[in-house]
Amino acid sequence: MIDIAQAWRDSNLEALLDELDRELVGLQAVKTRIREITALLLIARLREQAGLSTERPTLHMCFTGGPGTGKTTVAMRMARILHALGYLRKGHLVVATRDDLVGQYVGHTAPKTKEVIKKAMGGVLFIDEAYYLYRPENERDYGQEAIEMLLQAMENHRDDLVVILAGYKDRMEVFFQANPGFHSRIAHHIHFPDYTLEELLAIAELMLRQQHYFFDERARIAFREYLERRMQQPHFSNARSVRNAIDRFKLRQANRLVRQGGTVPVEELSRIDAEDIYASSVFQKAVSA
Repeated sequence: MIDIAQAWRDSNLEALLDELDRELVGLQAVKTRIREITALLLIARLREQAGLSTERPTLHMCFTGGPGTGKTTVAMRMARILHALGYLRKGHLVVATRDDLVGQYVGHTAPKTKEVIKKAMGGVLFIDEAYYLYRPENERDYGQEAIEMLLQAMENHRDDLVVILAGYKDRMEVFFQANPGFHSRIAHHIHFPDYTLEELLAIAELMLRQQHYFFDERARIAFREYLERRMQQPHFSNARSVRNAIDRFKLRQANRLVRQGGTVPVEELSRIDAEDIYASSVFQKAVSA
């Protein structure tokens, strides 16, 4: 007899999944998919232990979606889940982009790519904006060399390395069409949708609580207006833009308090005022960075 519930508890999986729920606002479809993959891999591990299977499941993945939608955070949690299930020795995450993998001259790409793969062994290699590895318009580009080395590592070290490719969905589809070797090695494709306005408001409140700050009521109204405008502007990056905005609010709050001087209640050190938000260039014609 196999006690599945006990195996789930022994692997600490519920705690890891609960942590993901607390850490990320929204993304219910993503969280459900991660839970389903976790269950699949647990059963695969139990089947292996029972002698019912000798083939290791394919673990490489693709996360699609815009910037700031939680892809890196989920990759980090996925690394810990795979470690808890015994699929990875270390369970750490290494994040890489084209600049980390591709060299600028002959003989430069191989050592760069080898070094990144070496750092990722025993864990997850997360390649953000993976489609930038492939530049067919440039005959002298060395991205193809990095691609071939990554494909080889995904095949030869599949017992000790998981690769997660990430980027915009449409661009990843073009990338896979041009590089079918990647697509055939990817077991799970997960899409991360953009956050809604309400979700972004909740994310901001969560970030503020974690940093021991808070909006007063007027600031909360001001921040909703800020988001409504900012979401319509170029280069909006979901939760990443919210984080950057909060950093700017904190900067303005600090300067306001120093200019004000005198004695203030301790609460004032944590309160973000509406004026700290309305001072943003988002309320002007210029686009906020």
